[in-house]
Amino acid sequence: MDYVSLGKSGPSVSALGLGCMGMSGMYGPADRAESIATIHAALEAGITLLDTGDFYGMGHNEMLIGEALKGGRRDRALLSVKFGALRDAAGNWLGYDCRPKAVRNFLAYTLQRLGVDHIDIYRPARLDPDVPIEDTIGAIADLVKAGYVRHVGLSEVGSETIRRAAAVHPIVDLQIEYSLISRGIEDEILPTCRELGIGITAYGVLSRGLISGHWQKGAAGKGDFRAMSPRFQEGNIDRNLALVEALRRIAEGKGVSVAQIAIAWVAAKGKDIVPLVGARRRDRLAEALSSRDVHLSADDLAVIEQSVPKNAAAGARYPEAQLAHMDSER
Repeated sequence: MDYVSLGKSGPSVSALGLGCMGMSGMYGPADRAESIATIHAALEAGITLLDTGDFYGMGHNEMLIGEALKGGRRDRALLSVKFGALRDAAGNWLGYDCRPKAVRNFLAYTLQRLGVDHIDIYRPARLDPDVPIEDTIGAIADLVKAGYVRHVGLSEVGSETIRRAAAVHPIVDLQIEYSLISRGIEDEILPTCRELGIGITAYGVLSRGLISGHWQKGAAGKGDFRAMSPRFQEGNIDRNLALVEALRRIAEGKGVSVAQIAIAWVAAKGKDIVPLVGARRRDRLAEALSSRDVHLSADDLAVIEQSVPKNAAAGARYPEAQLAHMDSER
């Protein structure tokens, strides 16, 4: 495993991170024992960055990771935690709360569920439209001073918000969706982060499995976010899977899998970008880890981007109701 500095002020992290959201029901049922075994396998392989959110499974994901880190594994992991999203008992989304007192409350519960004394990177999941970002970042900065948080991150915010946040406290990374079929950050957000020395932790590198090479039409079942995701809907899915087949031909030519090509493409876009892979099983993790052995030349990148052009995907990356509230989409 290679290691990189997360931004100019952040810690050294593995060049590939593990996103743990899918282990807590967002993509349908997951096997608890296999999830824990996957986290253990990731740590054994040298992955240090584990990403979660306190609202994944309403705390389930944090408790799962806490269990996985028992037995002396805490020191091998860098915990990245998102907070602020509100949900009800039925799992419905209720908005965001990033007031300073809410930040302190969320952090206290997170420490308890994870069974740790500090969080390595703490970040608001989205911009709270009712709270200035300066207030939210200032509250996290106070937690840094108190020793409960090591570094401050951001998630899914635009260039103006990034600049305002960075004026309050050093920001180590922006977590945001980035893949072959989600390249919106290239226009303004990525240049802003590079100007300010802020790293990128890229989630959705396989577009929730859509460009993994494994997705089959109609596979989204009950409780699976993808059943509502525009890119998986009738009228869009066939066009998007055609893009996957174009990518498959390139992958086969190099003797690797579609997923490995897709992950390697993100990694090749800059050493300041750390792909987060959402593996829920050890076999998918092993496939993702092997992407580190895929070396793409400038010619390779050109062929890939010609086969899967920018803005070629059919459908938005989130339902319109969610996109309307995302600062990164403004």
